[in-house]
Amino acid sequence: MRMRISPSFGSAMASFFKMCRLHTIGRGSVVKCLQKVDTFLHRNIGTNVVAVQEKNGFKSLYAVQAERQEQAERSVLISCHSMTNEKRFLEYLANYGDIQKYFFYGIYAVVEFANKESIASLFEGTAIPGIGMETMMPFKSRLLSMRNLDSVDLRNQPKKRLAQQSIPINELIQRLSKEESIDQQITSLTEAHQLTEESCRLRFLVCSLLKDIVAPFFPECTIKPFGSSVNGFGKLGCDLDMFLDLDGISGKNATMPKSGLFLEYQMKAAKSERIVTQNILSGIGTCMDLFGPGCVGLHKILDARCPLVRFTHQPSGFQCDLTANNRVAMKSTELLYLYGELDPRVRHLVFTVRCWAQAQGITKSIPGAWISNFSLTVMVLFFLQRRNPPIIPTLEHLRDLAGPEDKSVIEDNDCTFVSDFSKIQLESNTETLEQLLCEFFEFYASFSFQTLSINIRKGREQNKPVGDPLHIQNPFETTLNVSKNVNTTQLGRFVALCQESSWLIQQNKTAPSRGGTEGKATITLWGVSNLLLPSQIEEVKRKQNSSKKQKFEPTNQWIKDMLKSMKATNNQQNQS
Repeated sequence: MRMRISPSFGSAMASFFKMCRLHTIGRGSVVKCLQKVDTFLHRNIGTNVVAVQEKNGFKSLYAVQAERQEQAERSVLISCHSMTNEKRFLEYLANYGDIQKYFFYGIYAVVEFANKESIASLFEGTAIPGIGMETMMPFKSRLLSMRNLDSVDLRNQPKKRLAQQSIPINELIQRLSKEESIDQQITSLTEAHQLTEESCRLRFLVCSLLKDIVAPFFPECTIKPFGSSVNGFGKLGCDLDMFLDLDGISGKNATMPKSGLFLEYQMKAAKSERIVTQNILSGIGTCMDLFGPGCVGLHKILDARCPLVRFTHQPSGFQCDLTANNRVAMKSTELLYLYGELDPRVRHLVFTVRCWAQAQGITKSIPGAWISNFSLTVMVLFFLQRRNPPIIPTLEHLRDLAGPEDKSVIEDNDCTFVSDFSKIQLESNTETLEQLLCEFFEFYASFSFQTLSINIRKGREQNKPVGDPLHIQNPFETTLNVSKNVNTTQLGRFVALCQESSWLIQQNKTAPSRGGTEGKATITLWGVSNLLLPSQIEEVKRKQNSSKKQKFEPTNQWIKDMLKSMKATNNQQNQS
């Protein structure tokens, strides 16, 4: 449904009616996380019932979102100012209610109570401090501070603290080298990078804390995480993208009665939805900057294609982007989640390709001509659709399976696809992760990027529009190229690295014998661990260019010759 924002919906800005329960979209990043969840709580939201759809033990995005947000509403984030004695900490909080779950990260702790009444009880016993002649703003946030409990030496704390970042690349390479097969390496890499159960909970809690700031102005709003935080492909330390949803405000779409009550509002009529969105984000950004505990470094980026407010949530360490009219991105999140749930090989391959791309400098955290993680993910999906038989269906097939309840048109873009897993029948493909990784590199090493476009709606190559070196069609906004920023140099480097990696992994498919002296095993890099080492392409080209009289050979032959030389050198070193 196309989002239409009339001036009347701004009445919520002047309304301080009771705050309604928050309902948001999200998920645990992987099936392993979902298996840790004991029960799912199903609650009515207005007149909408959150339904659970299951297939082969998988939960739908909507089932996961309800459970995650319900947990967040019963949780608080506490700064302990030092490494607090865990026993004393829990004894103190138990005075306010039963603790369902807790975990620490750094000097912070996330505590989930059994019910929301415990939060109210906690607020009753919480003081609002004053500093000198100034008084703190008395905003009752669920970000709290606890002081003067017994501190403890970390050396005596056996409990592992929450990891917020992936392990360093050198440590990962060493870990992968110890595995027995390439399939095990890929699985281990995924486990090292994926969002943990605790990290997912923390992300939903941050959204819930921000909703507390916005709710006095928009009492029935929701703030939903989207993108990598919930689509199943998020990496530890990834940014937190959030969407302010105002469509659920009661009365917004009601027919104006001839008599009766209607809300007054302050917002003036605007010429476009974009201007309304900019005004809303500007006002909310100011409130967050002035009153939002832990919200620092806030910037309003209102002239972007999708207006947003960017800031750092200091207690969690997340870099956050808040948008208010980005519904196509929400549908993309749901689509990626669905593909990841259909076959576990999808997520494993995406994590491996992304890690490889980061290690080789194909992707970077700063804006530029690099291939983005989203583009890489679409490329993996397209490759899996092109297998024989295909591992995942095309978007058009998912659209054909959709029922009337799945109908979705956003700003004239057809975003319809089936949400019921039981309607999707997959073909039998038994290829291993090792086979798929090798074939992925070979597929794109020989792909005709000059003439063809990548299209996961149809699952087949399309004639590329003239212009951009790399053309990957946006799954929903089909006139857009999600890789428009990529230049010829970066695309050529990607192809050369695919050639190199394809050859390299085929030369090192088998785990080496675990030999060693004096009981110490020798670690030899092989398989996926070899792919994460710095590429030799630039060095090969430099040496070729330094000798003007030398006859140039095709790029892939340079790579093969260099790798053969490297392998021979490594073998000599191992034998010595």
